[in-house]
Amino acid sequence: MKTLAQNVTDTLRDWILHGHVRPGGRLEEVPLAEQLGVSRTPVRAALGILASEGLIDHQPKRGYLVRAFNMEEIVAAYEVRSVLEGLACRNTAARGLTDEQVQRLRASLAEGDRILASGQLRPEDHEPYQQMNVTIHDTLLMASGNPWVTRFAEQAQNIPYASDRIVLWDDHAIILRSHGDHHRIIEAVIARDSHRAEQLMREHVYYAGIILRRNYERLLEAGDTAPGARPAQRPAAAAVPSPL
Repeated sequence: MKTLAQNVTDTLRDWILHGHVRPGGRLEEVPLAEQLGVSRTPVRAALGILASEGLIDHQPKRGYLVRAFNMEEIVAAYEVRSVLEGLACRNTAARGLTDEQVQRLRASLAEGDRILASGQLRPEDHEPYQQMNVTIHDTLLMASGNPWVTRFAEQAQNIPYASDRIVLWDDHAIILRSHGDHHRIIEAVIARDSHRAEQLMREHVYYAGIILRRNYERLLEAGDTAPGARPAQRPAAAAVPSPL
């Protein structure tokens, strides 16, 4: 079970990734503690963790400011993700999946197939698709058996627009290609073809970065109202109130 400080950290991180607190926005202990209904201690701990992750910067006597990331930094995060998640797939294929992991991955593939079968991207489907995407990526990371790969991959995802929780939801052909990647990656992992699994995942994540670069200016203008730009929350997200 997570501690209160961990729950507060997850919540503040989600606020930043969701755009509830924009780049340059100020985060201060006392207002946050009052808003969340907690003491200052878990808020202070959460702000320290987010600062160590590079999401916020400490300003003496001014609290913390949400950091702004430029396009090159975001693309660099995709490059790191591609290497780390590729390594995770290589390790997972070498180790082999449990029956439960295979079942979960195949169920996720079937869910994605169902969503895309209509031939159109319906607004009500983008959050279920995002959750399916998170399940696939998280399952493959955790199955790698290397906690450092998982830790650093998750850190690379905690950068706005570089997360596997974000799926741009405005081009059916691109989404269809991406989900086809999911099929090929999982087939390679199940077949225990380590080299192919690694290369497929690296290309999958790298291509997502290319698509983001093409759409970056539009995303900045639209903010979290862009189709699919709002990240899906992971199941472990904290049950504390939203600022909205």
